[in-house]
Amino acid sequence: MKLHVAFLAAAWWAAAAVPPRGFVDRTHVSTILGEARHYRLFLPPGYAGTKQAYPVIYYFHGHSDRYTLEKYDDGKDTVPKIVRFVASHPVIVVAVDGFVAADYTGFYGGAPWDVGQGGGRLDFGLYFRELVAHIDATYRTRRTRRFRATAGLSMGGFMSLYLSARFPDLIGSASSFNPGPEFFIGEPGRRILWRPKDHVAAHGATMVRLIRASGDYISQYHEETHDAYARAHQVAFEFRQDEYHRHWATSIGETFEFHERAFAQPSLDRPPDSWSYSSAYRDARSWDYRLQTDNQAPGFIYLEDVSANAMRIYTRQWAPDGPPAPQSITITTAPRYTPNTVYRMRDGGSAARELRSDPTGRLEFQVDGDNHQISFEGPGLVPPPPVLMTWTTSAALRLRADVSRTLPWRIYNPRSTPIEGLRLRLTSEYPTVAIEAGDLAIKRIEPGQTVRIEPQVRFTAGDGGFEAARLHAELSAPGVAKVAKDIDVLVAPAIVPAPWQMEILDGRTLTLPVFLQKGNQGGGSTIQRTVTEGRGNGNGVLEPGEEATIWVRLHQGLDPFDKGHWYRAKVFAESPWLTEVGDIAEQKQREWTGAKERTSLIALRPDTPAGAQIPVLLENESWSFHFTPDVRYGPEPLYQAFQQHRRHLHALTLKIVDLGH
Repeated sequence: MKLHVAFLAAAWWAAAAVPPRGFVDRTHVSTILGEARHYRLFLPPGYAGTKQAYPVIYYFHGHSDRYTLEKYDDGKDTVPKIVRFVASHPVIVVAVDGFVAADYTGFYGGAPWDVGQGGGRLDFGLYFRELVAHIDATYRTRRTRRFRATAGLSMGGFMSLYLSARFPDLIGSASSFNPGPEFFIGEPGRRILWRPKDHVAAHGATMVRLIRASGDYISQYHEETHDAYARAHQVAFEFRQDEYHRHWATSIGETFEFHERAFAQPSLDRPPDSWSYSSAYRDARSWDYRLQTDNQAPGFIYLEDVSANAMRIYTRQWAPDGPPAPQSITITTAPRYTPNTVYRMRDGGSAARELRSDPTGRLEFQVDGDNHQISFEGPGLVPPPPVLMTWTTSAALRLRADVSRTLPWRIYNPRSTPIEGLRLRLTSEYPTVAIEAGDLAIKRIEPGQTVRIEPQVRFTAGDGGFEAARLHAELSAPGVAKVAKDIDVLVAPAIVPAPWQMEILDGRTLTLPVFLQKGNQGGGSTIQRTVTEGRGNGNGVLEPGEEATIWVRLHQGLDPFDKGHWYRAKVFAESPWLTEVGDIAEQKQREWTGAKERTSLIALRPDTPAGAQIPVLLENESWSFHFTPDVRYGPEPLYQAFQQHRRHLHALTLKIVDLGH
């Protein structure tokens, strides 16, 4: 018995004591991954001598590194900074191991976290939940979401943003040092590209901080991520830029203090009154809601503005602009309703139907992959407010400048009683937006009915590509809670050049000169690429029933050596005859970020009438390794060429001809 007690005491000391180096490496058995997994543990000095519980920061490493955080710097920078912070702050830091044996076999050490296009066998999201449970069961931790944070560098920075968006009810704050811009998630066979900038709404109840090094080689991607969060007013967001010459985790201590501020926010422990979420998995949970789908193809399910009395549900085959995904979705709500009670559910303009809550107070219902505006009425609920329906088939309105546009919006009454005296007031703080008809009134909307409303606007834009603008709409009526909504718009210039040269691949095979980057020190050359794309008769004319890609030729791309090369285009059209049926995500040649060139496979409906004219906008990217060896960042020279990209916009009208006559 004495030996057994001595063994337990030794095991406790091994788990609790702080070693002289300030950290200790541990393993635990993962049921999710089916193997023993490592982590590095940083405990505060007073841990062993008190009964105090501590918040936890989970740190995710980048490419080629491991949980030791020593592959990049031989342990000389990141680990000492974490040790110093933990020595003076009441916090535990856990460095997670993203090791994937099959992916650590080649260049630069290895790719962690199983976020490749062909991956999905290892779900590090579910593993993270398992690791959190292990840490909470093994160490004295504070176990509500506000006392749990994520942070990381590069691919680990991506994981910090991705996991905190996937599990918003688990993580109260997330920070990211120079995050990777996009990687693949989802089950095997259902992999889909996930970009933080497309899913900022999932962080509406999370504190988020981005940190950029000024000399970081993928700074342009960081700026795009930063812009998305800076424009998302519902997110508690901070940004910091450090003068530093390379891709690195700078200002670790100062950023961990950001998490300390989050730990002091009691509001992070309260479920939000309204929230939004997206999932690429067949079975997902958020804020005690459950989403289940039978869809075998990749796609996202979105829940938007979820409250006790309303929510919007829709799907995308890819983000942000994909078409709806055909599927059946089962939604099980949190237990926020009176148990064993009948509630009335309305889905848009459809007739109300009855749902009975289960003994725990949950409701369950099914929808398909189209747009659904769901509302509930019953005991304990206030009547839902009117809904301004502004959505289109795309994530954002894309409109041309210098043209008065009537916006095809609708107002929906989800209540079982009429709404009278409704007023829409449309404004914008953008000087490039002129509201020509923005103060509109509706006398009465019957229960479950939708009324079309037509505000009129005009935009001004310079040349180049799409520019962001924002409209602000307010709905008000006597006795009804005011509804406020921001609507983002992408504005194209009034004058968009036609493509210099263009080819339509409707089953054709072409060999085209394309640009090949040389590498990190800039430069490039021409190579020949042979492609067979589309589905049709291969005559180079888009005809009803055919699928096609569109290629454009540039006089000059972004790189000085990129002259006269061809690029496949992303296609934007408002026509009901033309749809985007495929998102072609290709590697940008030698770029190291994982970011993809996103272009379109389009389809023309078989019943498109001869003589139809379809205006389209074509957007393509060109890219460059931009190297300026004489520029310094602080005292250090530029370490690596910047990976930059530019979007080029072209206008085209597809004229549908009847070649059969």
